[in-house]
Amino acid sequence: MRSSLMSLGPPVGRNRVITSFPKWYTRDACLQLKEHFHAQVSTACQRRNTGTVGLTLSKVVVVGDLYVGKTSLIHRFCKNVFDRDYKATIGVDFEIERFEIAGIPYSLQIWDTAGQEKFKCIASAYYRGAQAIITAFDLSDVQTLEHTRQWLEDALRENEAGSCFIFLVGTKKDLLSGAACEQAEAQGVSLASEMQAEYWSVSAKTGENVTEFFSRVAALAFEQSVLKDLEKRPSAQLQIGDRDGELIQLETHSPRTHDSKRPPGLGCCQ
Repeated sequence: MRSSLMSLGPPVGRNRVITSFPKWYTRDACLQLKEHFHAQVSTACQRRNTGTVGLTLSKVVVVGDLYVGKTSLIHRFCKNVFDRDYKATIGVDFEIERFEIAGIPYSLQIWDTAGQEKFKCIASAYYRGAQAIITAFDLSDVQTLEHTRQWLEDALRENEAGSCFIFLVGTKKDLLSGAACEQAEAQGVSLASEMQAEYWSVSAKTGENVTEFFSRVAALAFEQSVLKDLEKRPSAQLQIGDRDGELIQLETHSPRTHDSKRPPGLGCCQ
């Protein structure tokens, strides 16, 4: 497995290499508080026994109102550029971003969807099969936050319950400061908790928190992918490999990716 996995392309950039679990933005609205990958995931990665994980793409969809900065956010992360004059996305577009997580190659397919009502019927078809849903709003426009409920509902309608992580992201953090920023973030955190989503504030203009956010998305999606692959294995115990002649076996009954802060499934599609 090592040779097939490691020959998928040239090495990724340093800021795409994830060796430890990326930290959450705020304890008040996060999906996991832990600092390390699940023990079964770590062992599987060490043994290069992650099945098809690393050979396939995980889908991420970004939804939200027109002009909240969805395209700017994606382009800042994928291309490290910021353009004040982005035109509104027509229908859908996507970028593929490669990572190396715990030594395993992993890719996100990040879908940029139109925020215009007339393109909703087109864009909604691309919501299907998402492993993560990112609902974006403009921190300086509270109305866009209120609209995230409907955007999330539309995206969840196209996906199976429990199949994806949910993120609520406040954009344009550079436009606010002090008490105004704190108030906008507090409103976002409150709604994220209600949505069972993880909250982040970012700025595509300055790049603040952008890489950290997508690294968090990638790590959560990667861990879930590996655990699902392990659960599909036919035996009750997985033979991961041997060390110094000793066979290592892992129990595979219902591993949980969520910590005790929230009940199992919280943060996934309900």
